[in-house]
Amino acid sequence: MSHQEQPVREMQDQSQKNPPKEDRATQSPAKVEARHNFTAKLRQSAIFPQVLDYIEYRKAVRAAESRGDEAPPYPDMAPFSINLDLTTACNYRCDHCIDWDILNSPIKYKHEQLEESLRQMASRGLRSVILIGGGEPTIYPGFVDIVKLIKQLGMQVSVVTNGSRNDRILEIMPLLEEGDWVRLSLDSGKDETFEIMHRPVKEQSLTDICAWIPRLREANPKPLIGFSYIIVWAGAEREPGVVIHENIEEIVLATRLARDSQFNYISLKPFLSRRPDGSEVMAPEDAADLERTIRRIRELVDEAKTLENEDFKVVESINLKLLEQGNWEAFTNQPKVCHMQAFRQVLSPMGLYNCPAHRGVDKALIGGQDAYADQAKVGATQGDTASILDRFDASKECSEVTCLYHSVNWYIEEAIRGDRPLDQDDSLPDRMDYFL
Repeated sequence: MSHQEQPVREMQDQSQKNPPKEDRATQSPAKVEARHNFTAKLRQSAIFPQVLDYIEYRKAVRAAESRGDEAPPYPDMAPFSINLDLTTACNYRCDHCIDWDILNSPIKYKHEQLEESLRQMASRGLRSVILIGGGEPTIYPGFVDIVKLIKQLGMQVSVVTNGSRNDRILEIMPLLEEGDWVRLSLDSGKDETFEIMHRPVKEQSLTDICAWIPRLREANPKPLIGFSYIIVWAGAEREPGVVIHENIEEIVLATRLARDSQFNYISLKPFLSRRPDGSEVMAPEDAADLERTIRRIRELVDEAKTLENEDFKVVESINLKLLEQGNWEAFTNQPKVCHMQAFRQVLSPMGLYNCPAHRGVDKALIGGQDAYADQAKVGATQGDTASILDRFDASKECSEVTCLYHSVNWYIEEAIRGDRPLDQDDSLPDRMDYFL
């Protein structure tokens, strides 16, 4: 997810089915990085007026439904943040890849159409683009051109890469600014484990990848560069019968490697698997010994944190903290409407989807890859977004998903219900972080 090292802010506790609004606002089971506090991000003064417009729209929809009237039109807005999957092609065969079943599809973008989609969305409020997805973004032939366009349009950009084409990352580094970021998905502390977990098509070592980081930092020290580490425990399965390689005992080794290689941070997060219905879920019950596993993770994360210094941080995801506290299931309780569908979407060669947790799943499809390709398509996509808000029942479809947007969804839901009146006075200072 997005990645600034900022002071942390308390997040709301959604552990009860429908607790009073003051409970949701004040209980705090964990501290989270500012990058993960999506309620605070949506309250930034530059984008909060559009959030208020959305809330008024949803109030009007519910009022129209109660009268039996036609719903009002969707606001002329685009999401604030998108995951942009440039390609499904990948040069790795990772054993723990959550999107393994959609890799290397023959479906491709029309490059000019993709560029126009970005222009149309930028003119309607798009603020950040995360280049990520089921494939490796640096493989896309127009990778550098897309980054140039995103920056020309005044948006923030981030790249999640497997590190195999750091020459292309070096090429875009001069384009990046403070607030942009690059994250390398490495998940290991030594070459042997990297090879087992990632299985690169061409010979590639963790050592060689990390050797690029000083060159990237020298080219431009402004954007943050992160080392991503998905924690895999004994018994974890990508799908039933597909066991993946455990890496818990390399947490500290990877942290030391990240620090010594001049990464700005290491991001620690728990492994996710995909359910038969397509949703991404955290399934710690698969661990051979859950209590011992959680205790060992905590010990190693605490040891890893002793390696922090002024230039290097250890960042724990919300999911990881919830796993350690044993209350991850509390964050599976969603309101019926997932409001974040309006503010963050996933654009891929296969189409436009409502959430990264349902990428490639038919029931989460909003439109085609050309969803925002011209003004007419924008209008149709806004209508399709309005439709999926009511068609996709998050209380059922996400009932096993430990959702990072859990707190902000309830925050907006309470505002729509009238339990939490909001106006522009509730905005927060803009900290220029629009990644959702």
